[in-house]
Amino acid sequence: MSLESKLANLSLGDEASVIEAIKADGVEKSGFASNISALCAKVSSKNDDEALAAMATVKAIAEGCPEAEAFNTQCLGAVLEQADAKTAAVKNAATATALAMCENITPFALKSLLPYIFINLPVEKKWVIRELALKCVAVFNKNAPKQLGNALPEIVPEVTACMWDTKKQVKAAATEAMKSACDVIGNKDIEHMTDKIIVAITKPKEVPEIMHNMAGVTFVQSVESPALAMVVPLLLRGLREKKTATKRQSAVIIDNVSKLVDNPLDAAPFLPLLLPALELNADSIADPEAREVTGRAVAQLKRLKALADKQASVRGDTSKLEHMIKEGLGLQDNANASAVVKHAAIIATTMMDLRFMEDLQWSKLVVPLFSSYVDSAKTEEAIQKIRAEAEAMLEVPDDDEDEDDAEELCNCQFTLAYGTKILLHNTKMKLKRGKRYGLLGGNDSGKTTLMRSIANNQVEGFPDVSQVRTVFVESDIQGEQSHLSCIEYVFVDEKIKALGCTLEEIREVLSTVGFKADGKAKPDHAVSTLSGGWRMKLALARAMLQKADILLLDEPTNHLDVINVAWVKNYLNSLTDVTSIIVSHDSGLLNDCCTHILQIENLKLHTFKGNLDEFVKIKPQARSYFNFTASKLKFRFPQPGNIDGVKSKGKALMKMSKCTYTYPVNDTPTLFDISVQVSLSSRVACVGENGAGKSTMIKLLVGEIEPQTGEVWKHPNARIAYVAQHAFHHIESHLSKTPNEYIRWRYANQGEDKESLVKVTMQFTPEEEKIQKTPYEISFTDDESGKVTKVKKVVIELIGGRKQNKSKEYEYEVKYAGSTSDSGDYLPAKTLTKMGWAKSIKAVDLKIAQRAGLYVRPLSAKNVEKHIEDVGLAAEFGTHYRMAALSGGQKVKVVLAAAMWNQPHILILDEPTNYLDRESLGALAGAIEEFDGGVVMITHNNEFCSKLCPETWVMDSGHLETKGDADWMLNQDKKIDEQQQITEVTDAAGNVSKVKGQKKKLSKKEEKQLVKKIKLKLKNDQDLDTDEEEFAFEKNLM
Repeated sequence: MSLESKLANLSLGDEASVIEAIKADGVEKSGFASNISALCAKVSSKNDDEALAAMATVKAIAEGCPEAEAFNTQCLGAVLEQADAKTAAVKNAATATALAMCENITPFALKSLLPYIFINLPVEKKWVIRELALKCVAVFNKNAPKQLGNALPEIVPEVTACMWDTKKQVKAAATEAMKSACDVIGNKDIEHMTDKIIVAITKPKEVPEIMHNMAGVTFVQSVESPALAMVVPLLLRGLREKKTATKRQSAVIIDNVSKLVDNPLDAAPFLPLLLPALELNADSIADPEAREVTGRAVAQLKRLKALADKQASVRGDTSKLEHMIKEGLGLQDNANASAVVKHAAIIATTMMDLRFMEDLQWSKLVVPLFSSYVDSAKTEEAIQKIRAEAEAMLEVPDDDEDEDDAEELCNCQFTLAYGTKILLHNTKMKLKRGKRYGLLGGNDSGKTTLMRSIANNQVEGFPDVSQVRTVFVESDIQGEQSHLSCIEYVFVDEKIKALGCTLEEIREVLSTVGFKADGKAKPDHAVSTLSGGWRMKLALARAMLQKADILLLDEPTNHLDVINVAWVKNYLNSLTDVTSIIVSHDSGLLNDCCTHILQIENLKLHTFKGNLDEFVKIKPQARSYFNFTASKLKFRFPQPGNIDGVKSKGKALMKMSKCTYTYPVNDTPTLFDISVQVSLSSRVACVGENGAGKSTMIKLLVGEIEPQTGEVWKHPNARIAYVAQHAFHHIESHLSKTPNEYIRWRYANQGEDKESLVKVTMQFTPEEEKIQKTPYEISFTDDESGKVTKVKKVVIELIGGRKQNKSKEYEYEVKYAGSTSDSGDYLPAKTLTKMGWAKSIKAVDLKIAQRAGLYVRPLSAKNVEKHIEDVGLAAEFGTHYRMAALSGGQKVKVVLAAAMWNQPHILILDEPTNYLDRESLGALAGAIEEFDGGVVMITHNNEFCSKLCPETWVMDSGHLETKGDADWMLNQDKKIDEQQQITEVTDAAGNVSKVKGQKKKLSKKEEKQLVKKIKLKLKNDQDLDTDEEEFAFEKNLM
């Protein structure tokens, strides 16, 4: 009997003979392919015996005849419909058959069953049919977990709709199917959230709280299609919430998650859902900060979309494979062959999606499907050709392929983290010998961490140091080595020791970079005497001795003048067999030296051929790394307060007069006869060659060191902020503190700056201590009799009080030797200076000046956090990260924030452009422009200082020449009253209160009237207002 006849008269027990016929003659010759519609009709029969026999046959074929799968799957729809049969036997058979078909399907053919399942899920269908269809979805995770994960983008929306169903059986089956789907997402970062995600689908009110929980997840693992399928519905709900905070959180999560998508095709199905919702929020959210965050997420998704569009393959698209298979096998257009082609294309595309591209896998799963239509040898050849074409479709075009034949030093793929922060994720890096790579990225993107990790052999896949010698060049000198001479400093380096370098070899190499006995930098002098530029040259000399294959240079032109920058460029360009990776904010260096640019963006390392100019043509937005005006970042400095007696911004607050200074180890002075002054309107750039004495002059000006001859003066009430060249020395002892904790520690004693009281100029010399112990004749005049008494006394300390006498001169509260009283006696500044107490006078002035700003800004964690954010360091790093974990750029911001806390009148910056990227420099320039105080800066960055400073101090071998409009400050003769005043403050509890402006000075007439008014109020027992009460106490009216 033919198979056609057998199928027409099917009865229970015929299953084995049907399978035997198919295996013997194949699906086409046996007639199974042509009669599949008849079998489907039997499954749908109202006759129970026919239906039971047909479903038994379908179940048996599903379990034991995979070669018939392309046609047998067509019966699933009819089987599901029988879940609503009138008899229990047919219902049970339908359940058993449907589940058997799903459990035994070739895993890569799972998607061939989905259309039959989905068509039976709408609410119009009977609930028992829908329940069985959902149970089919739930069983896929047993035999096809990866393939189920791949299909989740199609499955999740269909199942989600059923989770709202009013029929509890359907709702339960849908929830079980969703849980089953969650088990295969394969992402450890969010698998603990799956129960909450399922709750969010059925309980929308829970969405804000669940979004908050998800916002706290640190995403590390690569995010693939299954994970996206689970979180996208939740994210869409978050984007559509009314609360701005929830919308913002959704945007942040989308931005973070999308950066971890390695294959753009994984994200492609979700972009049409997420992008419109994000774009709508980016235009409509009222909060500008939330709008900006959403805008970043939009830009990130558009980047992903552009990458997905570049790929030839589209996830789940079977049309290309169908065409390729038909063409490759030369199949005619007939219904049966087309069904097999369609089934094969589903298997092939799923294998592509999951990267199952081995030839044996395709031979096993695809070739046997065509045994009834094409010779097996021809099929094998054609399918392998199609497999190779399909594999090529999966490749993303590589934009950075280098065609030259230079030796490849490194070709690795790695992930890099710093603490809990992911910096680079699953990214590639290829380096070739003799090439010079400029490494770009914003502050905190991980540039220095990457180079340090390479140097420490911590990058996965990077060649071992025994194969490729890698040297990290940095100019920071450890404190415990600062006493060593330049030669000793290089000699004690472990790597130099390992190479067996002699002292003579070191001396010879040092001389090639300028370290000579009669030069500005002497090889036998301590490294602590070196300027920043010479420290960098010392680091380069040490690297030269190590004969590196790869040089890692972190800001090699920091502190260097024009002459030495040119030297560095020539040196790097001469290294034809050495590969360099250069981190620099010097656009000239990157243009003149780099053959390639490496950019860190969105947790990936991208390579571009060419120098900086070529790179900017391709990526115009990268201009912000090097262009001040392109910066969107804003810094805000606190405005200085008023100074008693200073009514003009042109009045000098700091002066140096005829100062000469010689370092203890030198015979020749470093500075000769220097005279300068600084006022509130000063904008001064101090320039000169390395070692010319710029930093030494600034140290004299701020009191870090004392001149041997000449005078240094500062207005008693002026507050000075000083950020040193080697800025990190301010915080080296506090790396275990957060920036917030450090600033609160530094100013904890009633606003006094602890850092300012440890200067050399605040410590007494033995000569001063001797004078202090010598009795000094002091004259006292009796106020009533006018009698003058002369007494010899010894002052043992200045207590801290200060007042002005009738001559408008300051007098300071003192304690005499032998006195039992702690206070009450005041002596003029001139007298105390003669008694050896000049430094204590400065200390009292400093404390009083620092305390003056204390009320305006209480030292609360909240105020400090806001202050740190104003200099560009986000609260995340300012309050929650210890300073040891911060990058160089972040540490500079901490030092700057700490110096600016007490609202200084003068800001002095020694090399402020080091370690800051161009965006931060642009923000710094903007803050300096808006700052109402004076600014003095040392910098080799001409673009930066020329933008801000009309006056220039040119230092040349210790001699100073002033250039530019030094008198421009006279044109700035704005009265202090016009300065911007602070109008409100926030205390430690977060309470905002108004700050009164300066009191108006009363005329004699107004004062008399006020005295009369207060006396009258007091006589009538009326309450005085605050100002009247203060005036009454002042005039002893109460």
